[in-house]
Amino acid sequence: MEGDCLSCMKYLMFVFNFFVFLGGACLLGVGIWVLVDPTGFREIVATNPLLTTGAYIVLAMGGLLFLLGFLGCCGAVRENRCLLLFFFLFILVIFLVELSAAILAFIFREHLTREFFTKELTKHYQGNNDTDVFSATWNSVMITFGCCGVNGPEDFKMASVFRLLTFDSEEVPKACCRREPQTRDGVLVNREECQLGRNPFINKQGCYTVILNTFETYVYLAGAFAIGVLAIELFLMIFAMCLFRGIQ
Repeated sequence: MEGDCLSCMKYLMFVFNFFVFLGGACLLGVGIWVLVDPTGFREIVATNPLLTTGAYIVLAMGGLLFLLGFLGCCGAVRENRCLLLFFFLFILVIFLVELSAAILAFIFREHLTREFFTKELTKHYQGNNDTDVFSATWNSVMITFGCCGVNGPEDFKMASVFRLLTFDSEEVPKACCRREPQTRDGVLVNREECQLGRNPFINKQGCYTVILNTFETYVYLAGAFAIGVLAIELFLMIFAMCLFRGIQ
């Protein structure tokens, strides 16, 4: 009976890890294709820092899952105690990191409020200074999502560093101006009128509302997916340890 249970766990673990292996291979392939594709897609991604970062994250996740699936499959099929132990420790580290990230996200969730972002923007934003990481990130966000400030263009009336650097000659930064199309390479509709604060040429919506509306649909899906991943990792650790203890 014990032998049948171990055999069942062995094949279940192999099936689970085979799908992990395939998923990792697919993500790895997509990440590599996006970064080295010679047909021009690389240039499209390169114009948007958010997409570039996403491509590297996909590549890293693909590589990690590929290695994890390979170790799990080999350990289960060959009944190798060393591979199973390494697989268990590998998953345990990932599990603890993910759990820590979830706990930290829950603890610091109050810092992701509209008031917090408004305070940081008005205190640190430097306009078109792309050498400043904070300002460059905000510019990318405002251009990508077609928004302005946290609450709207009025935020920049209180942005002390921005007002100082522009000598109060600009009501809003260039990143708030409407573009056709609304991308980093898009043509500004009317930069002069926009920076004088004329309404038809400014993106009026605040980024907090726009981003919240954009990602609201996916928050619950992401939460359910994260719980599913943690559950699968927990089962894989149990299977790996049972197989490790059952192999003589």
